Amino acid sequence: MAQIGLIGLGTMGANLAMNIADNGYGVAVFNRTTATTHEFIADAGDLAANLTACETLEDLVANLTPPRAIILMVPAGAPVDMQIDALLPLIDKGDTLIDAGNANFHDTRRRETALAEKGYAFVGMGVSGGSEGARFGPSIMVGGPESSYAPIKPIIEAISAKYDGAPCAAHLGPDGAGHFVKTVHNGIEYADMQIIAEVWGLMRDGQGKTPAEVGALFEGWNEGRLKSYLAEISAKVLLATDSKTGRPAVEVIVDRAGQKGTGRWTLIEALQLGTSATTIEAAVAARSWSSVRDLRAIGAETLSGPEAQVDLSEADYEAAMLAARIVAYAQGFDILRAASTEYEWSLDYARTAEIWRAGCIIRSALLDDISAAFRAEMPGGSLIMAPAFADLLAETVPGLRKVVGAGIAAGLPVPAMAAALGYFDTMRQARGTTDLVQGQRDFFGAHSFERVDGGSGHHGPWRD
Repeated sequence: MAQIGLIGLGTMGANLAMNIADNGYGVAVFNRTTATTHEFIADAGDLAANLTACETLEDLVANLTPPRAIILMVPAGAPVDMQIDALLPLIDKGDTLIDAGNANFHDTRRRETALAEKGYAFVGMGVSGGSEGARFGPSIMVGGPESSYAPIKPIIEAISAKYDGAPCAAHLGPDGAGHFVKTVHNGIEYADMQIIAEVWGLMRDGQGKTPAEVGALFEGWNEGRLKSYLAEISAKVLLATDSKTGRPAVEVIVDRAGQKGTGRWTLIEALQLGTSATTIEAAVAARSWSSVRDLRAIGAETLSGPEAQVDLSEADYEAAMLAARIVAYAQGFDILRAASTEYEWSLDYARTAEIWRAGCIIRSALLDDISAAFRAEMPGGSLIMAPAFADLLAETVPGLRKVVGAGIAAGLPVPAMAAALGYFDTMRQARGTTDLVQGQRDFFGAHSFERVDGGSGHHGPWRD
């Protein structure tokens, strides 16, 4: 009998099943296409001894030790609901279904409530690290009843990435907490990728640097304060050569980026919660703009602008990337804090940062400091106000300011870095400019305003 079941043997599901088997646990696997199941077992080598191929859902359920736990690795949305509906007549009350896909946390909340009413446990589990992480150790963000997580905790911690021996997996809160944290992780990922791409664009178009030159810089930066998985792979992409043409590989890639929705979900939830995610928003917008290549081709011939040249040092770029990355993380954690309050999750932000230190896409050298900041006193609850990060921003924001200014002056787009700088400067102003906005709102809509000398519901003299 297997200790856990898994449905869906696509790339992520197959690698996760291999990871579980590799850690000594028996896994019963099922795929809608039976041939895929048998091919998977045939390719598993020695690990096949820990894998049980099931041709039907009935076989899957029969091969699991009660109380059963079944991981669903099927596409998010309706396919998950269909799979749950197919399983319910076959499983027993007390069994646990685990959605390990990129689910919308609202769906997770709905499913957890509905299944709990019927006596079944439901866990929403965010898994980050791509196919390699799924195979050798992802970062795992778990949501749902803690009692439902306890029986599967040994397996989840065993298959997770490790940082200094500690598992990068944790139960973060009830219902949709795990999937929400994974969504925000992906939003930060969007921002970090865009920041890196903007630096690449400035160096390429503003200074004429080759992919190999920029790749070598990223290799060096990845040994210092910018050390991260994304810096590491960016260097490898820029240094790679296309086997067909002999050109740098990045030069044969169409500049149109895809997206699977989690970045947009991050923005939608940030807006719903009344918080800011401008750096992430700029990154999502940049991907949308990348899709209109024909329009941009027309713009290149039609729209005028300055000569695209910049005079920036490697130190300027390094500082700008570090400052913008800190702001992206800060905005992501601001969203987590707002959601934790709204949904009464009691998220542990320090622990969240800790489980992101290995296995996931946004793992970086900053996360130890982020975790420490959340465990210490943090004025206003915002990461940029933590003493260590305030000092680091004081050092690096001048570089960000220089890079953004140079990019704008040269007509080269830097939307994510500009958004990060705008947020930072706004947070430095004890008195902003929305006094005028409130005056405008009162003028045209009688919306009223608060007065600095006390009270709300006031109107201006223009209403007399």
